[in-house]
Amino acid sequence: MIANEVVEILNAIQGKELADKHTVRILRNLSDAELSNILKHYGKKIRSVSRAEKIHNILISRISIRNILYRDIYNSDINLNPKKERLKILIADLGINVDKIGATLDERIAVIIDVLNNSADDEFNILSSAGFKEMYSTLQQHFPELNTLLKMEFELENTEDVDTDRLRVLNITPIDILYLLSNDEVKMIRDKMSLSKRGNAREVLLEAFSNANDKLIENYAILAKRDLAGLKLAGIEISEADIGVKFEEITKEILESLLLVVDEDLRKSINTAKDKADIIISLSDDDVIIGEAKTCKNGDFAKYSTTSRQVKAYVNRCENQGKRVAQVLIIAPSFSNDFVESAEMDTEVNISLLEAVGLKLIYDAFKARRNPKFSAKLLTKGGLLKAELIAKNI
Repeated sequence: MIANEVVEILNAIQGKELADKHTVRILRNLSDAELSNILKHYGKKIRSVSRAEKIHNILISRISIRNILYRDIYNSDINLNPKKERLKILIADLGINVDKIGATLDERIAVIIDVLNNSADDEFNILSSAGFKEMYSTLQQHFPELNTLLKMEFELENTEDVDTDRLRVLNITPIDILYLLSNDEVKMIRDKMSLSKRGNAREVLLEAFSNANDKLIENYAILAKRDLAGLKLAGIEISEADIGVKFEEITKEILESLLLVVDEDLRKSINTAKDKADIIISLSDDDVIIGEAKTCKNGDFAKYSTTSRQVKAYVNRCENQGKRVAQVLIIAPSFSNDFVESAEMDTEVNISLLEAVGLKLIYDAFKARRNPKFSAKLLTKGGLLKAELIAKNI
């Protein structure tokens, strides 16, 4: 692993103002004629060269992106105003949203370079963790070579297991993934998914996966009850085998929306093949909440003895790593009276219970407030939490 700051220094030494992954984005948004103009300017072959080869040849030639945008993509007889207009269109095609794009050619080039170099945080926020996983999984279904292509383009070990959590660590964003594919490949996936052909194909795909999770959040209580008929009626297609995992993912997304720190790195470090916690919320460097997301098809959730054994194993593993478990939070559609009483009487761990409909109520109240006030401490009261009261006081 090489720190981003070191990569920036190495790029600067080579005269590269943009990482290759960002340069690729620009090149994919250029026409074939513009790509040919770049190659012709440096005496490179263009006859019988495919679009993919042109992009590859430009990349390996280490041509300055500033020169490309200032001079190389244009015909020799073009004047200044059409050049500025072309960069205005490129800024829009790249999805760059800024208050001012600049009046001069240099200013517009500077905007493109600056925004792309500082885009990672915003791009990870485009999709939730669950949405990113859903997008990556779907892209793999339609484009099985994606994993191999990703490892090749980002120089990852062939033996390395790649998932979206790993991609986050490597600073590879959802948009980076979409730009691994050619424009035609992205359009092909869009069409196979029966999405709108209007607008930028990559933006259409991102919006589809963002909206998919919005639907699941809206129908969170139905998801918790494993109500396939209700989900289908809401326009959500999901297999029964996937409901448990999807409920866990959407629960994490809701908790993150409440500005809680869902700590995936810590969760993975304490998990074993036998003991696998669903959710770890970090309250501080030392204090955590352990969360369990339980679905239940018929009636109230009633498996207290099994669930308590699970969470106590997670508590032990957290404490062995020097963490203090402030609370265990169990989320389910509803709980039996026996489950509630057993949780309240448990002397080994502090357990809070929260119904799925209650968490959705808290989420809705949080989103509705201009300046919401929510603290993780509200989840540490113990027993069956009063979601209505929490929502009222957000």
